[in-house]
Order: sequence, then C-alpha cells, then structure tokens
Amino acid sequence: MRIALVTETYPPEVNGVAMTLSRLVGGLRAAGHEVEVVRPRQAHEKVGEATKDFVVPGMAIPFYDSLRIGLPVALRLERRWRVSRPDVVHVATEGPLGLASLEAAARLALPATSSFHTNFHAYGGAYGASLLRDFTLVYLRWFHNRTRCTLAPTRQMVAELAELRFRRLGVMARGVDTRLFDPARRDEALRASWGAGPGDPVALYVGRIAPEKNLGLAVEAFLRLREREPRLRFVLVGDGPAKAGLQRAHPDFHYAGMRRGEELAAHYASGDLFLFPSVTETFGNVVTEALASGLVTVGYDYAATREHVREGRNGFVARFGDPAAFHAAAARALAERERWPGLREAARRTALGITWDAVVVRFAADLRAAACLA
Repeated sequence: MRIALVTETYPPEVNGVAMTLSRLVGGLRAAGHEVEVVRPRQAHEKVGEATKDFVVPGMAIPFYDSLRIGLPVALRLERRWRVSRPDVVHVATEGPLGLASLEAAARLALPATSSFHTNFHAYGGAYGASLLRDFTLVYLRWFHNRTRCTLAPTRQMVAELAELRFRRLGVMARGVDTRLFDPARRDEALRASWGAGPGDPVALYVGRIAPEKNLGLAVEAFLRLREREPRLRFVLVGDGPAKAGLQRAHPDFHYAGMRRGEELAAHYASGDLFLFPSVTETFGNVVTEALASGLVTVGYDYAATREHVREGRNGFVARFGDPAAFHAAAARALAERERWPGLREAARRTALGITWDAVVVRFAADLRAAACLA
C-alpha cells in the first residue's frame, strides 16, 4: 500500500504517541509498504533541511512548548496527493494539520482512518479549565467520526469511546521493544549516582512532569513508603511544566531529566518499583516498558495496567481513580519485597509476549480494509 500517515508529533520528540508511530512506520516500511509521514517542522529543523518526511510549517503548542502543531495546509496536501495519490490517509493527531488532512482527503475522495492516542478531553481539569471538556469532546467525536475507522489502544478505550458516541471503532494494540528495555541493563554505577546502594530500593517515575499525570499521588505514595523504608529513593525521568515546582518542594528526589534510547532503558532497569498514578492515559507505553525492564509496577486498573498487570503476580493494581487504593497497592508492593525477584521475572515474561510485529500486521490489515483493497 501507499500510506500517508499524518501526525503532529514524531521522533526525536519524546512521548508515547511519537514512539508508537515511529514503530508503526518502521514496521510498515519493513513489510514493503510505502509510507509518507506528514508532520510539522520541528524546532531543531531548518527550512529546507533534508528529510524523507513531508514537512509543513508548525508552531509551538501552548503549555507544551517542546512540541509543535502543524498549520492547516489543506490546499498544499491536496496538490501533493493529487499528483502522488496514497491508497489511504491515516490521521494520528487531531490538531490543525490533522484536520487539514481530512479536508484534503475528502476533496480527493481518499479513504481516511484515524487513531485515538490522547484523552485531551480529560486534561481540562488538570489545567483548571474543566469547562473546555465538553467542547473538546464534541470536537474529537466530530473529527474521528469523519473517518472510516478510529483505532484505540485497548478494548476498554473502545468501549468508553462507544459510550461517548464515537463510531466505527477498532483496537490497535501497543507493543514493546524487549531488546531495548531489558533487566540486563541494570547499572550499579547509575544507581550510586542516585544515592542508592546495592541493596537500597529505588522507586521510579517515567513520563511528563505535568498536572495531567497526577504526579502528586506518586509523590505522596513515595513519602508514605519511605516512612516504612528510609533507604527508599525516588527517581523521576522526564521533563515538563511542573518540574521546577516539584524540585523546590522536594530537592531530595533525583531528577534525571529527559532520557532516550539506551540511557532511558538503563534508568528503567536500574529501578525497582514503578509508580504510575496517571488517570488520563489511553494506553501508557511506560507501563509495558517498565514490565520489560523487570520492574514491580503499581498502577490504576485501566489502560495498559488493566491489559497486562496482574495483581500480586507481576505487579500491583489499584481501583481506578481511588487514591486510597493506590496507596494500599504501593504498600502491598513494599510489604512483599522478598517476592520482588519472582515478580520481576514474571513482569519480564509478560513483556516478552507483547510484540510490535503482530501490532503492525493488524494495523496494515485495518488500513487495507478501510481502503477497500483486496
């Protein structure tokens, strides 16, 4: 197939959507499909800089100045696709560039599909703008219902979107790179730089340091756990608008900043307990990365945690949205520290069964069906 994949975030930007799309594009190309990535020019790129992607003008996103959105260049896309017509247009983000791609595809009678990666309608409360939730939901529903199918990462998310009157839904699961994320990357020298000795437990958080991640709950859980185990350390990997305030309030935590590739994998593998308090995920790739790295995961019962974490077998699960239950799950995890070696092995085994190859094959089949190709 000839596929145009439209996204407003892509590596080297660091987030779950960018990582997922990069894996899909790589897998599709390896399978012989021709994929053109349509994306905004990133902050580090100069006008005219060589790239195999189709790059359009962009601008910084408010509150997310490290990311950019594409400008609404529907006519430019229409001219390009009229000359070089794709079999299907897949739209991964709902910003101005995504909307422009839907308009161009409609004018050219091109089949269009979409994927649902981010619960933007759930972010309003975290930023003190709850009144925007309904407006955002109406827009997202209208946007996705214009496409031939919308792919969400879990069956749970598909059911939730169906209740919100999204139509023509399907599942596009997530894989994990178990060669990169591997317990063998554990690094005692790295742990020592965190102030952790060989036997000291380390709690880890990986992700954006921002209000929508509910990070305050992880901080509170860690502080309670440290009362029981004074040697416990807390390491946060990532960046975001709440980082400066958190550093002022808790200078004793270790802030590792943004990490990529093997550095990120070493940080995962060098931790012990993974605290994931977010309630706004569509999936949560960090959960499967933590499992692959052999961490004991504590998370709410939804998204990736519901799909892959089993209470007391490869991690610990809390009733969704219940802070008291999250604290109890974290306490269970620490209380069963003597079982951590077995839990870590079970987490790794779980991850070994989550492959990107199967995800790519299913995604290609969904695109082929939407394009009505034999």
